[in-house]
Amino acid sequence: MKSILICGMLVLVMLVMLSAQAQEHHVVLVSIDGFRPDFYLDDEWPAPNLKRLAQEGVNAEGVTGVFPSVTYPSHTTIVTGARPIAHGIYYNTPFEPEGQTGKWYWEAASIQVPTLWDAVRAAGQTSASFLWPVTVGAPIDYNVPEVWSLDKGYDRTQAMRNAATDGFLEELEREVTGRIHSKTFNGDYLNREDRIGEMAAYTLETHKPNLMALHLVATDHFQHEQGRDGHKVHTALAASDRAIGKILEAAERADLLDKLTIIVTGDHGFVNIHSALSPNVWLVEAGLMEDKKDRGEWKAAFHTAGASAFLMLRNPKDQKTLQAVKAKLESLPAAQKKLFRVVEREELDAIGADPNAALALAPVPGVAMSRRSGGPVITPRSGGTHGYYPDFQQIETGFVAWGAGLAASKQLPNMGLEDIAPLISHLLELDHRTPHGTLYPGVLKED
Repeated sequence: MKSILICGMLVLVMLVMLSAQAQEHHVVLVSIDGFRPDFYLDDEWPAPNLKRLAQEGVNAEGVTGVFPSVTYPSHTTIVTGARPIAHGIYYNTPFEPEGQTGKWYWEAASIQVPTLWDAVRAAGQTSASFLWPVTVGAPIDYNVPEVWSLDKGYDRTQAMRNAATDGFLEELEREVTGRIHSKTFNGDYLNREDRIGEMAAYTLETHKPNLMALHLVATDHFQHEQGRDGHKVHTALAASDRAIGKILEAAERADLLDKLTIIVTGDHGFVNIHSALSPNVWLVEAGLMEDKKDRGEWKAAFHTAGASAFLMLRNPKDQKTLQAVKAKLESLPAAQKKLFRVVEREELDAIGADPNAALALAPVPGVAMSRRSGGPVITPRSGGTHGYYPDFQQIETGFVAWGAGLAASKQLPNMGLEDIAPLISHLLELDHRTPHGTLYPGVLKED
């Protein structure tokens, strides 16, 4: 009996030690919106921290995203290992049958599968997040979510303040940033990147969360404005790299470097554009919707998502209207038909896109989609965009991982956004099963 008791106690001690070891691991997940592999593979880009991590750790030549390749469904795939068809965040903005109000998928309650946040909490570990999409109300211990007010007379940061973990943003203002408001924390400028980097560095050093995620947006903002190679894109990437450097310094000060894994990824690449298509104009011509803000009396409407458009039917079972839409698309002149392809429901299922869409339109690179329902079908457009079907190189995003538990100096030819959650789950020893993600054992450090 005594020996059995001693063995039981030893097993208990070993379990406690294993649990403690798991809770000693820290993963920092950095999303650089509009992140491209050439940012760390090509010499022209100013990212010394990122390039060192890529050379010393694991990197990918490309990461295949989701359809549409836009921010909110992509970020949800990163933290779930699921594609949109499973996790339920289909676009940045939900389709609203009675007319678009401008709201986005802000609330974590919209996610239909377990997230890494859920698994971290269930494991008794802690998490932190800064401006990660779809995190309002998420089970995150230190949370400053991405959300804003639709009231133009309202300070854009107030909604974020209201949704943040009670007292956390005030702590950050007191200890790190000073007062946050629409001038000192603005996505139109690089001050937001610097402040997020400082917030994350302070939180890692002070609170030591097991999983910390941050979302940096300036590279996306300026690629929309100036295209892939605009001069502001270079300075935006440098600001993101600066934020990474601040986090690494904080880990060193806190003696966490040997327990830290940092993963840098993104949501999509970018494509320079010259023109935009307005497919709702075709539906107005066919008498299937009206040229009104709320679509008027409509039977079919295209919901645009960056460079793609998804067909919604007022009555999802209305095959007569669906056939009318297909007939209209088939009747278009060759000069317009060559600018896009029709993605049928079977292909949408295969790539894991919105199950409510009857079909989608995927344009050729250089052409975007517009939600306009009046005027010319083809209009000029400049700058860059994303949202394309993720089957060509420019729309791929990137992946860099460095630190505890990972192999050294290894490159993958390609991976998927859904493959990031299984890696984080493994590193933190979480009980989190992913519907579509794969853990690649080759990226792990050999025992």
